[in-house]
Amino acid sequence: MDIFKEKSDTQDVDESARESKYDDVAPGEFKPLHRKLKSRHIQMIAIGGIIGPGLLVGSGNALRLAGPGGILISFTLVGIIVFFVMQSLGELATIIPVSGSFVDYAGRFYDSALAFALGWAYWYLWLTVLTNEYNAISLVVMYWTDDVPQWAWIIIFWVIFLSLSMLGVLAYGEVEFWLSLIKVISITIFFIIAIAISSGGIGPQKIGFKYWNDPGAFADGINGVARTFVIAGTLYAGTEMVGITAGESANPRRAVPRAITQVFWRILIFYVGMMFFIGILIPYNDPRLLGKGSKAAASPLTIALEDANIAPAAHLINALIVISVLSAGNSSLYVASRTITHMARNGMAPKFLGKTDKRGVPWAALLFTNLFACIAFLSQSSSAGTLYNALITLSGVATFIVWAVIEFVHIRFRQALKAQGQSVDDLPFKAMFYPYGTYACLAANVFLIFFQGYTCFLNPFSAQDFIINYILLPVFVVFYFGYKFWHKTTIVKPAEMDIWTGRREDVGRSSESEAKSRSLLHRVRNFVVG
Repeated sequence: MDIFKEKSDTQDVDESARESKYDDVAPGEFKPLHRKLKSRHIQMIAIGGIIGPGLLVGSGNALRLAGPGGILISFTLVGIIVFFVMQSLGELATIIPVSGSFVDYAGRFYDSALAFALGWAYWYLWLTVLTNEYNAISLVVMYWTDDVPQWAWIIIFWVIFLSLSMLGVLAYGEVEFWLSLIKVISITIFFIIAIAISSGGIGPQKIGFKYWNDPGAFADGINGVARTFVIAGTLYAGTEMVGITAGESANPRRAVPRAITQVFWRILIFYVGMMFFIGILIPYNDPRLLGKGSKAAASPLTIALEDANIAPAAHLINALIVISVLSAGNSSLYVASRTITHMARNGMAPKFLGKTDKRGVPWAALLFTNLFACIAFLSQSSSAGTLYNALITLSGVATFIVWAVIEFVHIRFRQALKAQGQSVDDLPFKAMFYPYGTYACLAANVFLIFFQGYTCFLNPFSAQDFIINYILLPVFVVFYFGYKFWHKTTIVKPAEMDIWTGRREDVGRSSESEAKSRSLLHRVRNFVVG
């Protein structure tokens, strides 16, 4: 029986009731993560995971920088990139659903030094997202009352996020399911209202596409488009979390492909759709897009509804932003903690961070990540405010680095299949348009890593912008070569890649025995090589 063969529907089992045959945890050393996320959890996380405060508020900044035509171009191009990234990740996460996801793949399909650099970059990316959520939600709540100082709200939500995360993966799945459902319904309602506003059915006037003519479709030509690539990448970050959740899915063979196939449509509907509607409802030179006060005051959704004389607009959008921040903060802490847990269990982070309780909750990694998120308090000081903004902004390029590595390890995985005589036709999920889409997406990500910050070279040259846009590149290289030289790691050859460990599929006894034997051989080889 071929080890790639997918089990039939009649053999569908609840894999949350048993441990993986080939877990990424050494027996007896750590308690495994529990696999309780159901198909509906995975699918709604995939849909709602990218609808955060960035889309509701940050989209206004993107409109200001690029104009309505510019944001459509940048968000559509990055959306196409995300589609191919998710195709690659879907192929890998369906057949090898491990908690480390693409961090694990980087180590086994190329070099453990790459996994080390990628893991810390990805953890930092989500740490800064989490930090920004604390700052955002404290400001949003203060829209209703300022009796409680902002630093106190940060502490309150710090405790709330940590408490929710400690409840376990099933609680996380349920919370995300309902919060994501609310976000999806709310955005859909806004789209309907936006059509009515644009056509003149609601509001004082018929808008149509007049803002595309005055002040125009582009705010700063190609420069404006370039400046919004990082914004688009940062706002799209989170689509790849499906790979992380696959490691705790009860049935990844069914849930992951379903979630992956929805990526294109949710990108088209929610992100490109949002850019389209705010582009026709608000001129890019509207001074309210530059608001420095309440987060709600700067939201393009609020501006559009207020202009249409919908009185409770600010309160409704503020409530939606609170919900989106709760969801995004919950997801940020989940992904960051699972990433650092995997690294700790593979010797790439302090060992104690790999500990879990009897319910499978990685409490050490959760606490570690949330403690570092206290850099949110830097935003409370005027002297530290610049440092805080830099810490948040310089992580934007990490998204393109992560996506590039996902495409790279997918190519390496296909090379391993060929070298080891495995048929691609037997994969339960195959990436569309391989190899053209994967190679083109890899090239596009590498291009954007360098292109996204080129405006810092324009007159006058901005040293601060240069550092913020590119500092992560040398840091990533230092992490890679530092780990490589210290541990004397080697690049794995395709014929020696471990494509067996971590399988969770219904296989015959012979295939199961073969997979276990291959996994053992790879572990022995890795131990001998060092």
